[in-house]
Amino acid sequence: MTTHKLTLSPEQLFMGSILLVNGGNYLYNLILGRLLTPAVFAEAALLITLLLILSFMGMTFQLAMAKFTVIFSGSTWKAFHRYIYKAGLFTGVGIGLLVVALAPALQQLFNTSNFWMFTAFGFGVPLYFLMSIKRGKDHGKQHYSRLSLSYQAEMWSRLLLTLAALLLLPAKPGLLVGMGIAASFLFGLVPGGINLNVFKIKERLKPTAHSHVSRFILITASYEFTQIIINNSDILLVKHFFENTDAGLYASLALIGRVVYFVAWMFVMLLLPAVLERQKRGENTNPLLYKYVMYIGMFASTIILGCYLFPEVIIQLMFGKAYLPMAGLLWQYALATSLFAISNIFAYYFLCLDDYIPVMWSGIFGISQVLLIILFHSSLDMVVQLQIVVMTFLLISQLIYFAYKNIMR
Repeated sequence: MTTHKLTLSPEQLFMGSILLVNGGNYLYNLILGRLLTPAVFAEAALLITLLLILSFMGMTFQLAMAKFTVIFSGSTWKAFHRYIYKAGLFTGVGIGLLVVALAPALQQLFNTSNFWMFTAFGFGVPLYFLMSIKRGKDHGKQHYSRLSLSYQAEMWSRLLLTLAALLLLPAKPGLLVGMGIAASFLFGLVPGGINLNVFKIKERLKPTAHSHVSRFILITASYEFTQIIINNSDILLVKHFFENTDAGLYASLALIGRVVYFVAWMFVMLLLPAVLERQKRGENTNPLLYKYVMYIGMFASTIILGCYLFPEVIIQLMFGKAYLPMAGLLWQYALATSLFAISNIFAYYFLCLDDYIPVMWSGIFGISQVLLIILFHSSLDMVVQLQIVVMTFLLISQLIYFAYKNIMR
């Protein structure tokens, strides 16, 4: 009688790891929500939103590193390796210094109790860009075990360091959260580390390769900017237009509703190298897209239904009674996020194939969302419902474009 061992593929292990990371990040947010009042939690949520914005910026370099790790080889790969690290470090230092310099202005803009929280965050920015590039290399080579370790190290260090700081140190909570976030980037760099010899490489990218890389980075950066607008502008605008208590309540709503988006990212990470490899072999890439859209659609439907049927139970379990006023909006926010997550799968699919029209759609609808919230923000209900409308039209535009591209083949 033979026995069969149950073995998991690297991709399955990575999916499990990312689910654990998302769970840990939710635990991090829940602990902050439980320890802090809604008004104070609004400041912590602001830093978490800035972290999400930073993650979109870093994703430009991570995706570029992943894509060209698959495409380039030999001296061209060496030249690109040097180029991407220098560009990432330059960008990270520049943005970090800008955040530190503008910290007092950010305090005034977002009505926070101090500006040191922004200063602490700014010092960590260069580390995040280096970490993103290192992850991109592991991503492109499909070294999912090392990639998973990086995400785990970042998440657990942020959770444990922030919790310890809040319980043991007398400083302002916003500053402690900012310090915990910055320190976690250093831990995320540890698995695999960075070979500093990359900065000594003498090879230079040839004009054609340089043009290809520059175009991809520019277009990807533009798309990530639209992601920043769509995924974070609502929290920033609510923090600006509403009282701190309302902003804290809305932040709890957003953190629960965005679970769909965070899970969708897991599939985007798996989609990118798979599409590039299949395209390289001249095979049809559509089945991959169908598979991941189906996964996200099924998961999103489950989350929306749960938020519709049990909103009070979910909010009370996760954040407590103080956040119950948001119960009626929970399923609506989950719907808006789900529409965006599915649209995102289409956009990244086309981005892999060097088709940038969906980036334009995302930019148009992202700006529309910001303008609509600025003009119409009489209540939190209106803010959420405007997002549902905009995200519905964004998804429709992506579906129409996908159908058009397949008809024209």
